[in-house]
Amino acid sequence: MLDPLEEVRYQAYRQEIDRRRFLTGRVLAKTVVGEFLGLAPRAVRFDATCDDCGKPHGRPTIAGARFSISHSGERIGLALTTDTPVGLDVETATRPTEHSLISYALNETEQAALTGLADEERIPAFFRYWTRKEALMKATGRGLKIPLKDITLSGPGEPARLVASTDLALKPEATRLADLDPGEGYWAAVAVLTADDIKVTERRWDAAG
Repeated sequence: MLDPLEEVRYQAYRQEIDRRRFLTGRVLAKTVVGEFLGLAPRAVRFDATCDDCGKPHGRPTIAGARFSISHSGERIGLALTTDTPVGLDVETATRPTEHSLISYALNETEQAALTGLADEERIPAFFRYWTRKEALMKATGRGLKIPLKDITLSGPGEPARLVASTDLALKPEATRLADLDPGEGYWAAVAVLTADDIKVTERRWDAAG
């Protein structure tokens, strides 16, 4: 299923678990994208050229579809749209939510929304913020070039929404967010750069299926 450049990337991972995640992500993407485009999975060829250095380790793309891959722990996710920029993020809830991480990811308005919450409320609230922000940055294709604090999101308990952004790549009126259900112990969100309402359909595969 891997083309020669993907085979090189696969072999470059030192940890077996990282190889498995990369391979599973590519197989999942080629299977789903191939079905969408009417191609056999082995015929799907992604362009992963990095915009900055030209090496083949960038975000994979293909003509005719937009997609985003994310993995954490034992979850690997794929978000697919027809022609609209999309970003997906999935995170394991076991990641420590230390103050340094909160202050790095959230601006003053968002940090204030967490103040006074007990751990059982603060941790889920933080991961909602985190996955939504990561999904937004992936949708733009710019990643951490957009500082996390430059993005202000709706508070805990509210529908996922971009409230404000100081970066021109993200505009509240042309951005849609949705929280996903990746299973117990995980958080996930998807972002789509569109002014239209979005409909999210979730499908899940497991080892037995």
